[in-house]
Amino acid sequence: MTQQFIACPNCGKRIQLTEAFTQQIEEKLRKEFDADTKKKAREFEKALKSKEKEFTEKLSQERTKLEKQARKRAEEALSSEITDLKSQIEQRSEQLEEARKQELALRKRQHELDERERTLKLEVERTLDNERKNIWKDATAKVSEEHRLRDLEKDKRLADLHKEIEELKRKAEKGSELAQGEILELELEEVLRTNFRYDSIEPVAKGARGADVLQRVHTEAGRPCGTILWEAKRAKSWSEAWIQKLKDDQREARTELAVIVSVVLPKEISRIGYVDGIWVSDFPSVVGLAMALRASLIELAQARSALVGKSGKMELVYNYLSGPEFKQRVEAIVEAFVTMRDDLDAEKRAMERVWAKRERQIHRVLQSTAGMYGDLQGIIGASLPEIKLLELPAGDSGTVYPAT
Repeated sequence: MTQQFIACPNCGKRIQLTEAFTQQIEEKLRKEFDADTKKKAREFEKALKSKEKEFTEKLSQERTKLEKQARKRAEEALSSEITDLKSQIEQRSEQLEEARKQELALRKRQHELDERERTLKLEVERTLDNERKNIWKDATAKVSEEHRLRDLEKDKRLADLHKEIEELKRKAEKGSELAQGEILELELEEVLRTNFRYDSIEPVAKGARGADVLQRVHTEAGRPCGTILWEAKRAKSWSEAWIQKLKDDQREARTELAVIVSVVLPKEISRIGYVDGIWVSDFPSVVGLAMALRASLIELAQARSALVGKSGKMELVYNYLSGPEFKQRVEAIVEAFVTMRDDLDAEKRAMERVWAKRERQIHRVLQSTAGMYGDLQGIIGASLPEIKLLELPAGDSGTVYPAT
C-alpha cells in the first residue's frame, strides 16, 4: 500500500499519514460538520417560525379586513331596508290623513242630512196640525175602521214575509262549503290582484292538483323575485292535515313560501302564525302578511343578485332569513297593518251604524206621514190641500217616497 505524506505548512517537513492520524482528522471534520449542520438547522427553524408568525399576522389582518367589509355591506343593506320601511310608513300616514279628511266630509254630510230631517219633520208637523183641525171631527170613525183593516192586512203580510225570510235563511244555511270556499278563493284573488298590481296572480284550475292561487312576485321593473302559494279554507274547524297537503303542493309547485288563509285558525294563533314551515292567517290580515312576505322575497332576490359568487355572504343571508330577527321583523310589519285595518274597520262600522239608524228613522217618519196623508186623501178626496213632496211625479205610478 502506497504511503501518503503531507507537508507542514510552517517548516515544510513531510509527515506520513497514518491510519490513526487520519481518523483524528476525520473525527475533527465530522464534529465541525455536525456542529455546522445543527447551527444551520437552528437557523432554519428560527426562520421558519418567523415566516409562520408573519403568515399568521397577515392571515389575521386579511380576516379582519373581510369581516369589516362584510359588516359594512350588511349595514348598508339594513339601512336600505330601514329607508324603505320609513317610506311605507309615510305613505300609510298620508292614506290615514286622507281617510280622516273623508270622515270629516262624511260627518259634514251627516250634519246636513240631520238638518234636512229636522226641517222636513217640522214642515210635516205644521201641515198635519192644520189639516187635522179641519177634518178630525168628520173622519175619526171611518179612519179608525180603515186603520184597523189595514193593520190586520199589514200583520198578515208581515207574517208571510217572516215565513219567507225563515225559508230563505234555511236555504242559505244549506249552501255547500265548496261554494263558500270558492267565494273566499275569488275574494282572495281580487284582494291580491288589487293590492299588488306588479305581481302575476294565477288561480289554479278547478279539479287540478295544487292550492288555490299562485302569486308570482315582481319588482316595479318587472324582475321576478319568487312565488307565494295561497290556499283558502272556509270550514267550521281547523284541520292539521291542511299543513302537510300544502307542503306537498309547495314542493310540487316549487314555490318559496306557502300561506293558508282560513276562517278558523289553530287555538294558539289569533291572527297570523307560522306552523311547521307554513304561514297561517285570517282573511283581514292577508294584505299585511302578503306585503311582508313580498318584501322579504324582493330583499332576498336583491341579496342573491348582489352576492353572486360569494358563498360566505350567502351564508349570512341564509342565517338572517332563518333566524328569529327576520321573523320578528315580518311580524312587526304585519301587526302594524292589522292594527291600522282594525282601526279603519271600527271607524267604518261606527259611521255605518249611525247612518243606518238615521235612515230607518227618516223612513219611518216619511212612511207614517205618507200613510196618514193617503188615508185623509181617501176620506175627503180632492178637497185635501196638495202636499207636493207626498204626491207622485208626472208619468209615474205606484207609491213613491221622497229621497232621503
